[in-house]
Amino acid sequence: MDMAKYETILRNRQRELNARLHRIDDDLGRQKSADNEDRATETENDEVLEEMGQAGENELKAIDAALDRIANGTFGTCVKCGQAISPERLAAVPYTPFCQECAAEL
Repeated sequence: MDMAKYETILRNRQRELNARLHRIDDDLGRQKSADNEDRATETENDEVLEEMGQAGENELKAIDAALDRIANGTFGTCVKCGQAISPERLAAVPYTPFCQECAAEL
């Protein structure tokens, strides 16, 4: 397995997420409109941004864990059953800690 390839993929995604989270923080920090209707729309938009931010933070944690597994030499091995994670699964979700079977059980 080409660990350098996966490390590059993970680090690129990490950079993308950090940039997105920075933009979300900037948007959430903007001053709100004085108009009640506009403020209601902004509140709804803020809720969506917060959910996107939380999803991004969760993905970053998973990426950090995957990078730790690369450093420890356990990347590509299911943390639950110890079997190899298929290249197809890693191509789809490069930070996954689970093989297809264990992920389906969860």
